[in-house]
Amino acid sequence: MASIFTEIFLDHPLDRVWQILVDFDHYADWNPLNIKARGQASLGAKIPMTFLNPASPGHTIRQTVTVTTFEPGRALAWSGSIPLLFNGRHYFTLAQEASGVRLQHGEELGGWIGNRFTKTQIDRDFIPHYEAVNRALAQRLAG
Repeated sequence: MASIFTEIFLDHPLDRVWQILVDFDHYADWNPLNIKARGQASLGAKIPMTFLNPASPGHTIRQTVTVTTFEPGRALAWSGSIPLLFNGRHYFTLAQEASGVRLQHGEELGGWIGNRFTKTQIDRDFIPHYEAVNRALAQRLAG
């Protein structure tokens, strides 16, 4: 299984960070990777989502994902799959740290396609997009 991992310190209140992450209806306003989503965040919720395909620049993927982790103020994750070919679990983990929040953000990739990504491909093609989400979240919090 391939893994994507990023983290950032956000000098903002935890509840403010959490509110932005669970507000799927406004992802299009700030999120450069998950460019469209609709629905209410809750455990088991089905969320129609459109996201950029980092492995294929210029292409998007539309998929209904399922919220698999919903721990207010602590963790949010969703999973999606194309049977046998691909499965992914996209996650955000939050921890109070000093005056702000340490955010861990990443994805676990599996299936035939997901298992073919090398560390070099992950570092080159995926990490920059996930770090862009982190920076965009920081800008959203500042705005």
